Amino acid sequence: MTDVNKTGVVVQPLASKTAGQLTRWERLLIILKRDWQLYLLLAPTIIWLLVFLYKPMYGLQIAFKDYSIFRGIVGSPWVGFEHFETLFNNDQFIRAIRNTIAISFISLCVGFPVPILLAIMFNEIVNQVFKRTAQTIVYLPHFISSVIIAGIVIAAFSPSSGIVNTFIKALGFDPVYFLTRPEWFRPIFIGTSIWQEAGFSSIVFLAAIAGVNPSLYESAVVDGASRWQMIWKITIPSILPTIIIMLIIRIGNMLEVSFEMIILLYQPATYEKADVINTFIYRQGIQGGQYDVAAAAGLFNAVVAFVLVITANSIARRYSKTSLW
Repeated sequence: MTDVNKTGVVVQPLASKTAGQLTRWERLLIILKRDWQLYLLLAPTIIWLLVFLYKPMYGLQIAFKDYSIFRGIVGSPWVGFEHFETLFNNDQFIRAIRNTIAISFISLCVGFPVPILLAIMFNEIVNQVFKRTAQTIVYLPHFISSVIIAGIVIAAFSPSSGIVNTFIKALGFDPVYFLTRPEWFRPIFIGTSIWQEAGFSSIVFLAAIAGVNPSLYESAVVDGASRWQMIWKITIPSILPTIIIMLIIRIGNMLEVSFEMIILLYQPATYEKADVINTFIYRQGIQGGQYDVAAAAGLFNAVVAFVLVITANSIARRYSKTSLW
């Protein structure tokens, strides 16, 4: 059925048009009308993203202004890249970049394989009661507050009553003030991070292993393959796409070193090895009131993280045919 408007032109109803005749906006309107319940459920998440992730981007211009809280963002004058020049002439910021890269690289090399190994180990456990108990124990640190984790670490390495120094004194050696020694900060911090997050991170790889076709293992058993051979030839190659995706995400978060844990564990005596970009931003912005310099440091951090994600994704897509996009 068609309608005739006042000019005498025949107007075809939207519903009677073929898919090829619909414009982009008409197709979008049809989809919204058809699945409006789903979009209604999605609305809170979209609003949250807009309010808490996209709206704050308006404040990034502080990095290019001589910002004053009394004049506001609009009233503050533009200074261009002056704050970035200040940052790269600041020895503390250069030290923070160096420490961030060192801690992130060591954490990536040492910490990333641990969840994969845990997932493979859990998958090989036959006794289900022992398997569930072990998984619960390993997952538990993830759900403990960073403040409590830091308290446990401080208590464990206490020079007077900590379990570590108690053992050292039992061997006849003098106690070591671990948390005031710069050379010990990185091993303690990285070890604590692995202990706290490795178990929970293994869930993703366990899910990937659960998706492996069981017939592959059955065929391997018929061929006389050992458990080690099945792990190397079936399990690891099957979850390799998941490993690559998680590696890309991990590389993108390399500069996002655990801010809370470092704040709780470091002190001026360990700044040499412990001060990272996020703690530098905290001291400059919150404690020092230099919001424009802190914003410039944060923008630099975000841009480098974006470049890392793009680079890692491009390399993965080129050499493994697996990527985020």
